[in-house]
Amino acid sequence: MKIKVFTQSAIRLEEDKVIYFDPIKIKEDLFDADMVFITHDHYDHFEVSSIKKVINDQSVLIVPKCLEEEALKVTDKVVVVEPGKNYTIGNISFETIPAYNLDKMFHPKEKGYVGYNVLINNKKYYIMGDTDATEEALNVTTDVCFVPIGGTYTMGMIEASAYINKLRPKKVIPIHYGSIVGDKSLGEEFKEKIDKEIEVEILL
Repeated sequence: MKIKVFTQSAIRLEEDKVIYFDPIKIKEDLFDADMVFITHDHYDHFEVSSIKKVINDQSVLIVPKCLEEEALKVTDKVVVVEPGKNYTIGNISFETIPAYNLDKMFHPKEKGYVGYNVLINNKKYYIMGDTDATEEALNVTTDVCFVPIGGTYTMGMIEASAYINKLRPKKVIPIHYGSIVGDKSLGEEFKEKIDKEIEVEILL
């Protein structure tokens, strides 16, 4: 699996298919996406100009209900999802995990924001979205977890590291820091707090 993190939570996975999550600040015209997953409607996760740089005529755009209207202005190939459900598109299966704050007002549970736990070639990739360490997030089974660590709007570095040590994926990739919120040094600080049995890959 080729994995790239552009900035914030903008992720590109490439194996049999090319899959993006929350693309923002994409500089090149790529037009290579098979699927684009959006976690929620905030400007640093849903950026129309970047989506248009990665999609083509066959790309599928997957969005939570709150973005249905805006997504259909970008493409007619839209799949609308709800939290806590299982979906299959082509040969890609995924579950939607509720993404919300426990003690902050930025991401209320009732908004229906999601993270995605995507099964690709017998390996699960959990892109959490903007969330805290919720009960639903703690009950996910996954191989690779993309966890927000920047704080303010999501888990901070301390909370995120404790969450990962409980979740115990095979690999963790910290995201959502180093640009809008959270110093660039947070990645290495996070890595130091993760149990040695869990691989940590810093891509931001």
